[in-house]
Amino acid sequence: MTTATKLHPKYVTKADGTPSAVILPVKEYEQLMEDMSDLAVAAERVDEPSIPHAQVVRELKDDGYLSN
Repeated sequence: MTTATKLHPKYVTKADGTPSAVILPVKEYEQLMEDMSDLAVAAERVDEPSIPHAQVVRELKDDGYLSN
């Protein structure tokens, strides 16, 4: 996830000095969009039941995705 310390914004201001826009490097913008998408998915799934780690490992082994 991107943090504020990794961003390099440039601010666009009106004639009176009021900020009106922010310019980001494309890669930083794309990372922010990806982070927002990830957060939206997590928010949508917040009420889904969780599965214990041991059960996931057992199922993956049973299905042949992990070796014993």
